[in-house]
Amino acid sequence: MTADWQSALARAQAHAPFLALALRRRPELAELLAQGRGEEALVAARRSGEGVEDIGAALRIERLSHALVLAIGDLAGAFPLSQVLRELTGFADSALDRAMRAVVARRCPEAEFAGFTALALGKQGAGELNYSSDIDPILLYDPATLPRRERDDPGEAAQRYSRQLVELLSSHTGEGYVMRVDLRLRPAAEVSPLAISFPTALSHYESSALAWERAAYIRARAAAGDIAAGEHFLDEVRPFVWRRSLDFTAIEEIRRLTLRIREAYPGPREPGAGFDVKRGRGGIREIEFFAQTHQLIYGGRLPSLRLRGTRAALDALAGEGIITPATAQELGEAYDRLRVVEHRLQMVEDRQTHELPASAEALDNVARLDGMADGAALLTELRDICARVGAHYDGLLGEGDDGASGGITVPETFRADFDARVDHWTGSLRVMRSAGAQQAFAVIRPRLLEALAEAPDPARAMARWETLLERLPTAINLFRLFEQRPGLLDTVLRVLTLTQPLADELARRPELLDALIDARALDLPGSVDDLAEAMRQCEEPDYETRLSRIRQVVGEERFALGVQLIDCRHDPLAIAEGLCRVAEGAVRTGAEAAIDEFEQVHGTIAGSELIVLGLGRLGGGALTHASDLDVVYLFNGEIGEESDGRRPLSTSLYFNRLATRVTAALSVPTAEGALYEIDTRLRPQGKQGPLAVSVESFARYQASEAWTWEHMALARARPIFGSAEGQAGLQQAIREVLLAPRDPEKLRADVLKMRGDVATHKPPRGDLDVKLQRGGLMDSEFLVHYLQLRHGVGLAPALETAIGGLEAAGLLPAGYVEHHLALTRVLVAARLLAPGSSEPSPPASAVLAQACGTDDLPALRRAIMASRQAIAAQWAAVFDQKLEIE
Repeated sequence: MTADWQSALARAQAHAPFLALALRRRPELAELLAQGRGEEALVAARRSGEGVEDIGAALRIERLSHALVLAIGDLAGAFPLSQVLRELTGFADSALDRAMRAVVARRCPEAEFAGFTALALGKQGAGELNYSSDIDPILLYDPATLPRRERDDPGEAAQRYSRQLVELLSSHTGEGYVMRVDLRLRPAAEVSPLAISFPTALSHYESSALAWERAAYIRARAAAGDIAAGEHFLDEVRPFVWRRSLDFTAIEEIRRLTLRIREAYPGPREPGAGFDVKRGRGGIREIEFFAQTHQLIYGGRLPSLRLRGTRAALDALAGEGIITPATAQELGEAYDRLRVVEHRLQMVEDRQTHELPASAEALDNVARLDGMADGAALLTELRDICARVGAHYDGLLGEGDDGASGGITVPETFRADFDARVDHWTGSLRVMRSAGAQQAFAVIRPRLLEALAEAPDPARAMARWETLLERLPTAINLFRLFEQRPGLLDTVLRVLTLTQPLADELARRPELLDALIDARALDLPGSVDDLAEAMRQCEEPDYETRLSRIRQVVGEERFALGVQLIDCRHDPLAIAEGLCRVAEGAVRTGAEAAIDEFEQVHGTIAGSELIVLGLGRLGGGALTHASDLDVVYLFNGEIGEESDGRRPLSTSLYFNRLATRVTAALSVPTAEGALYEIDTRLRPQGKQGPLAVSVESFARYQASEAWTWEHMALARARPIFGSAEGQAGLQQAIREVLLAPRDPEKLRADVLKMRGDVATHKPPRGDLDVKLQRGGLMDSEFLVHYLQLRHGVGLAPALETAIGGLEAAGLLPAGYVEHHLALTRVLVAARLLAPGSSEPSPPASAVLAQACGTDDLPALRRAIMASRQAIAAQWAAVFDQKLEIE
């Protein structure tokens, strides 16, 4: 076929906004393509980043240039599909290699690169990348040879390089992005670091890897970094992939994995609006898995089948007589055509999509980009292709066993109750009605029965499980996941049986399970900047969507932090700090969304801005799962100004209405659930005062009218939203208030009266109420704030930092901070494991004790008593008042 460059350019301009933009941004390439000089354009694309010092910018320039030239050459019929796939994969390999070397050189510029390898899996491993594909590498390192600074631990260095690598390649800039990097195919991704040492990875594949990992390694290739080390590793894991014989269990795993591909796909059964050409019946994935399944079964004894490419594997299977040559040809041609259609879908907007457009107009657009008459013609072709592929896939493997397993030792009365409930679920719950769902449930049923029977309140735990099932859109994928990852099922059951707040939240929002499946589920949240950026990432820019996105991220992060706490993955203090970072990200993005929406109507006021002051635990940087957000809204600038929008407002009215909008943005529920309770009672004059006041009037009020308790609250105040200049100005005003001279006797009398009033009207609710018990956290906080205000020392909003300053000044004894932090750990953990300071169940007691660093609940109570006595002793030393410690 003769290449038609002019038609290709015209179709790109008319039907692919991404390509049209790329043609404008790369006029030198557009000129070569218009002249039909495709190979020269390809060479120029490869060299387009030369001379650009920043590696990220260079790679982004090259990526856009490659995508443009290959797309036009593809549309023109000048570049066959095999060349397009090869070129796209070659660029991905090169970009990944250069990025790996760059992040290492950034930290160790003089070191020789070694010991850091990327294994390419999936389409990259097979040399079959598409235009907008993720890459799915597995990052491996050699602790002995990885370049690092002398003080760096090899594992920490590898994780640093991995994070920087993902950021370099995946982040969007003015030049776009290089490629999305998905590291979830690494061993035990839900618990493992981003980069795995060679020995650890080898141990995983030798002992605990799953069937899908075997399938993934069919296409594994050392693609970047230390290639020799990667090839050596692949040699070592070859017995894991290519087994000479398969036992029944392995065959059953393959069968289940095969069936799951179809069962997991929720879209249309045949090509039409929304049909996924990759995941749908008769689509790309079915052809790939058809080949890979046969390779897994026969490749152990037939080395000729150990090929990465899909078409090559089909031809090899035909060559060995496993499938007919006609089947290989039919599936191969179908594969090529579906890949071309996939590329056309992705060319339009450079989106990682495999779905046919929902509208007829958009479908016509894709068809005409491909050179067809209209969308109807494309659908006719696809229906024929997918029907033939689907028929081959139908016969791949039989249904096999029912997967049922034997009984376990549980009380007969509970077993009878459980069996009755299972019958009810099967008969009445939509997600349990299919044979596939029932078969998948049968595998996890014994473990579920045992866990529920051993729960502190089995009936309640079973009710929570039932509520979860009722709310799931589909259960079979979850059951299969539990089957393959028993640890995840155990975690969910721990949530259901140990902590009512998390269990109730999961029952209300089963989609929170996504937070457990994610590869970073057991990692602490990133920085406030990172969290805020994640909260900003939504497909639609409208206000409601932005608020829902914030709630989605917050809900997942808070839930994941709760799971980390009950799994004792991190110190409760680190959990508290993570909760605070999540809240700060929410305040930042919620305020941004509210401000953007507000300014569309009311405009802006030059020289003025909203500043949000965090107080209490938010100001101190450590929240619990039950914490409200204590905030004060402030603004700077001139009072007499007026906004410039179509509905102008005076300064004070403007910021008070805006503050109301921000509060709503952070508290009003959306489809994604609620967010936070916002408490603004610490503002000047409390509920009687305006919601937002100027920084100047705030400082004046604090200096002349505020009560002692307000200054105590101010000691934990911290600006969390506003410009750097605005926050600095507010921080300075606060510092001046805190350092102002005051009457020591009045201060002492005020503190003692306030604490006495609290003790009278708000007694502790149990012996785990470490906040309100005498000698507890409230006494410690009152004591710290008194010393801060009395001596002007340790003026930091984080209490542990403040206590450190007071210890250094000799105002508190060395080691006092450990008693304060010990009680804080209990507070954070008890909010989930003993809500309301109630007596925890025995299993929850064990987790509570472990989270707080003690052997059991009696030991924890002794530790609490020791810390309370230490705090009470210091209270007596400072205030000459003995506390009754029971």
